[in-house]
Amino acid sequence: MLSEGTSKGKAFGYGVLSGAVEPVAAAITIIATTFIKSALPYLLGFAAGAMIYAVVEELVPEMSQGKHSNIGTISFAFGFTLMLALDVALG
Repeated sequence: MLSEGTSKGKAFGYGVLSGAVEPVAAAITIIATTFIKSALPYLLGFAAGAMIYAVVEELVPEMSQGKHSNIGTISFAFGFTLMLALDVALG
């Protein structure tokens, strides 16, 4: 937001407002899990897929631009490999 001309105060305020809904949503989710326990793995899988899509759509093109594009690509590959190894190792 700063690069688009928004002041630091407004950018900070918008960031705080965007995070203000999280405790409310967390409380609703905790209550809802008692009713939809059997669907929880599918919903968590959907959430994980949405996060992977957001990373691939937004961060990967941005990190592969510029002078040090190889560092970003290698770091992404290392992080993804580490995540998969930890997933297998920790179950």
